[in-house]
Amino acid sequence: MRQVAPVTGLILSGGGARAAYQVGVLGAIAELLPAGAANPFPVIVGTSAGAINAVSLASRAMDFARAVEHLTEFWQGFESHLVLRSDWPGVIHQASRFLSHSLLGLGSHVPVALLNSSPLRNLLADKINFSGIDQAIAEQRLRAVAVTAFGYSTGQAVTFYQGQVAIEGWLRHRRIGVPASLTVEHLLASSAIPLLFAPVKVGQEYFGDGAVRQPAPISPALHLGANRVLVVGVSGNPRGPDLRVVQQDNNAQQPTLAQIGGHMLNSTFIDSLESDIELLERMNHFARLLPHQSDNLGLAPVEVLIIAPSQPIDEIAARHRHELPSALRMFLRGPGATKTSGAGVLSYLLFESGYCRELIELGRRDAMAKREVLSRFLGV
Repeated sequence: MRQVAPVTGLILSGGGARAAYQVGVLGAIAELLPAGAANPFPVIVGTSAGAINAVSLASRAMDFARAVEHLTEFWQGFESHLVLRSDWPGVIHQASRFLSHSLLGLGSHVPVALLNSSPLRNLLADKINFSGIDQAIAEQRLRAVAVTAFGYSTGQAVTFYQGQVAIEGWLRHRRIGVPASLTVEHLLASSAIPLLFAPVKVGQEYFGDGAVRQPAPISPALHLGANRVLVVGVSGNPRGPDLRVVQQDNNAQQPTLAQIGGHMLNSTFIDSLESDIELLERMNHFARLLPHQSDNLGLAPVEVLIIAPSQPIDEIAARHRHELPSALRMFLRGPGATKTSGAGVLSYLLFESGYCRELIELGRRDAMAKREVLSRFLGV
């Protein structure tokens, strides 16, 4: 089998406020690398809130340690009002608009969203220097950065990528790659969780969260030239199902709306990534069984390293629910999101510093727990 130069890709999955965990992992990587080390990830791919982290990292790829420091400050200072309208007038106005449009059909131009995420636009425009991406590519500190969004008209997962000229777009079933100069609009589109945040128009189509229809979250990195990937997930169950026997409970209660919503969000943001990892590992196993034919068949093994939360993020969110502004807390109380059983939804929406800081610290500890294997993977 012919040897090829290693090109490392970084995969940052979606998950709203859960993406703070990724920052802690990146912080640990910055600690493991020698001082002044170049960006270790020529290919960076993100979805949803992971897209924000990906582009922020790529925009400062000239100095990886400084980029991670900037991203850490960004997440440690989070408060809900920086991401969405969390004041009483804002919450009530948005909820009334949503109900009047969805139930009564009033206001054809009203965005279909329960929450008003307009503050996020200003935050991203202020904190991310998009021109730094071109500089990093020109200086060969970056091969490509990409974000994925879901097109509501076409039903396709569209990966918008900015990279070297030689990288060609791709067309697969329900997923395509399109070259673009990334902007705030791409990030807002990729992170627009359906029903919670309004769709965002990019070009001629409205887009929503890229995790909605992305059956192969790792594939964009491979299309962009990566042949080994580090995946930073936001699930507490990165490998396989929980095999514990569930005891029958005759006193079980009806699930709350938030509990149902939490499972739906998990299936959107987590299940496809875990399935893609499992499929990739099967393909790697097959390629190793046919070492001489794998290149001709396009089955060259892809090294995968996964770092994911060692603790249930839902439980962490439940401990920090008191940090929510009173208007949001009241708004989420009815569906049950402030209860322990509904903390799954809360874990995606809790943009508060105490919660984000705990996730950052968890990410750092989990990465340091894999210090040896992570150091070998990074070539330290």
